Amino acid sequence: MKPTVSIAQIPITVGVPEENIDRVREYAVEAARRGSHLLLLPELWATGYDLPHAAQWASPPDEGPFALVAQWARELNLWIVGSLLERGPEGVYNTAHVASPAGEIVALYRKIHLFPLMEEPRYLKAGTQPVLWRAPWGWVGLAICYDVRFPELFRAYRRAAAHMVLLPAEWPHPRLHHWRTLIQARAIENQYFLLAANRVGQSGETRFLGHSMIVSPWGEPLLEAGEQPVLLTTQVDLAEVAEARRRLPMDLEGDHAQE
Repeated sequence: MKPTVSIAQIPITVGVPEENIDRVREYAVEAARRGSHLLLLPELWATGYDLPHAAQWASPPDEGPFALVAQWARELNLWIVGSLLERGPEGVYNTAHVASPAGEIVALYRKIHLFPLMEEPRYLKAGTQPVLWRAPWGWVGLAICYDVRFPELFRAYRRAAAHMVLLPAEWPHPRLHHWRTLIQARAIENQYFLLAANRVGQSGETRFLGHSMIVSPWGEPLLEAGEQPVLLTTQVDLAEVAEARRRLPMDLEGDHAQE
C-alpha cells in the first residue's frame, strides 16, 4: 500500500478551542477530499500551550476533542493523529491520539520528554512508554515535539521495525536549523519515514516556525512547508523502507521485526 498522507500546518489560538476546532475540521475535510488516508495535526491543536489552564481543558480520551476527532475520522474515512491535553489517572498529559476510520481512538502516546522552556514539567505529567500502532500500511510510532531531541525513543521504534514515525509539534524560532537537522537525522539513522507537523503564527512572545516536513528513510525531505498555513499532501511508498534497510543494513542488537 502507498498511503496518501497530509499534514495540517496551522496557527493555533491559545485557549480558544472553538476556533481551533473549526479550523482543524476544515483541514480534515480538505484532506479527505484529496484522498488522504492519514492527516497529521500539530501538538496541542485544540488549545495551544495554555498550560496554566491545562486541568480545565483536559478531557479523558473518550470525551471532549478526543471524541470529536474520532467522529471526524469516521465521517471522513480518515486516520487523524495529533496531540491533546488528556486527563489521566495521575494528572494531565500531553497525549498523541490516533483516531481511526472506525471512529475509535486506537492508540495514545503520552509525551515522555516534557519541555522545560514551555513549563510542561510544572503543569503536566510525563509519559513512560513508547507507543507503536498497526496502520493498514505498516507499523507506526508516535512522538511529540521535544521528544525528537532524544534518539533513544526513535531507536526503540526502529528496533520494533517501525515503517513510519509521526511527530506533532509546536517548535518555535529561532531553532529552525535544529528542527530540520534532528528530523532528518532521526529518519536517516532509523531508516523510516518521519512526518512532522509544526504550527505557525505567534503566541505571546513566541513565534512558531512551521516548516512541517515529510522525510524519506534516506533523510530526504519529500515536502517541506514554509511559514504560512498549508495542507501538505503526498503519497509515500513504504517499499522505500525495506529498500533502505536492504541497501544499508544495520545490525541492531535486539531487533524484532513486526510482520
